[in-house]
Amino acid sequence: MLDVLQRNLNLPPFLWNILLGASALITGLILKYLMAFILRYTTKNNTSYSLIRSILKRLGLAVNYLLPLLVFNMVLPFMELSRKPMNILSKVAEIGLILSFGFALAGLVKVFEDYIYHTYDLSKEDNLRERKMRTQLQFVRKFAVSTILVLTLCAVLLSFDSLRKIGTGLLTGVGVSGIIIGFAAQRSLSNFLAGMQIAFTQPIRIDDVLVVEGEWGRVEEITLTYVVLGIWDQRKLILPINYFIEKPFQNWTRTGSAILGTAFLYLDHTAPFDAMREEFERILKTHPLWDRRVKAVQVTDVRERVIEVRFLVSSNSSGKAFDLRCDIREKMLVFLRDNHPYCLPKTRAVLEEGAYKTLHGNVADKNDSNPFNLPSQA
Repeated sequence: MLDVLQRNLNLPPFLWNILLGASALITGLILKYLMAFILRYTTKNNTSYSLIRSILKRLGLAVNYLLPLLVFNMVLPFMELSRKPMNILSKVAEIGLILSFGFALAGLVKVFEDYIYHTYDLSKEDNLRERKMRTQLQFVRKFAVSTILVLTLCAVLLSFDSLRKIGTGLLTGVGVSGIIIGFAAQRSLSNFLAGMQIAFTQPIRIDDVLVVEGEWGRVEEITLTYVVLGIWDQRKLILPINYFIEKPFQNWTRTGSAILGTAFLYLDHTAPFDAMREEFERILKTHPLWDRRVKAVQVTDVRERVIEVRFLVSSNSSGKAFDLRCDIREKMLVFLRDNHPYCLPKTRAVLEEGAYKTLHGNVADKNDSNPFNLPSQA
């Protein structure tokens, strides 16, 4: 059909080639925007997650190049070119198709990731299953995208005959070079293997609450080489991934998000325990942060000046437990200050008559010498 059109138009070869190439690229772009318009129209009233919207977002840029190059490659045999320009143009179109197809595959991996993120939502209270899936998904996605990029690069290089011959010659030295690279990159390889181990054994997961190096925070990102921990005051603690294989740390959400919390008060030995328990139960009864599992008031230590009273509570998450502990500590302190101020910590001192005379001398009058109305000695 294109041959018939060329004969009817009777255009010079140079102008025919430009017209044919431009028409192919424009046709590809029109097809892309037509498809995008139809797909967007089907989801225009959907404000929540949409698989089609995710496809448009993740594959739009790759398809911008893929479709025009595909149409251009189809019409390439109908161009009137000599052998050498035809080979060059064909090679350029082939490399462009390989690259755009590789990026389209990487976009498909991200479409799958969006779908899993929507299915396994972290915003729910008990999100243990969701954190497991997201942790594994991060490693799978990064590994898959890296593999696609490497294979795409290999396909581009192998499309050149000269590079293919060089690669065949290099295969003879791959054993020795593998040993050298293994020794040189031993640290990096250990981090990579530690990352794969964490992905499937999962001592930590995305959104886990950890205490590491004395810092409290949540796991925000896990890569193949490092972990990003978001500290409560918005700092970021970045640790090598093999840290979590070789060193101990606290994981507060290993098997679930529910946790116990404690609030301590240091009081005088005369503290009214029955009144404190009644007030503690009254506060918890209507408190929205308490999950109604555990409550207790206990004397956990007795010292020469004060006693240590522990208020034990439970909550659905570590963040709620922290807020609940602060609230219990504040309200119990206000209750004791207003109703039982005598039980707040104090320092006692007992002065005997002989000690008082030693301090003040024995030159005062009779009333001053016995200020505490102590009985006189015969």
